Amino acid sequence: MSTTSDNLFPGSTRGLFNKQAALTPETSDAWRTFSQTVFKPGALDVRTKQLIALAVGHATRCPYCIRAHTAQALKAGASAKEISEAIWIAAEMSAGAASAHAAIAFDEMERQGYGENR
Repeated sequence: MSTTSDNLFPGSTRGLFNKQAALTPETSDAWRTFSQTVFKPGALDVRTKQLIALAVGHATRCPYCIRAHTAQALKAGASAKEISEAIWIAAEMSAGAASAHAAIAFDEMERQGYGENR
């Protein structure tokens, strides 16, 4: 069965997926079905789902996801401007997470007795 992703992933990645599918076919089949189901139109249209996936791909730093979901977003009718805005959302979310996680470092410094001026 040929899927859209066959053309989006490098051969080595496709080969890895094939090896994994051969080792665990039931899980691989379930994953493929899950993935296909998630991206079907529902409360969100395919374009919106692909833009979300593209933003998540950037936030998780997944180059294969970025390439695949950029192509799929374009195929679903997303504009270059929409794609750019989705990427900016990912950048803000990543920066926001880094900033929010600063609380962990400050908590640890306080726990170890390091004050603001030390």
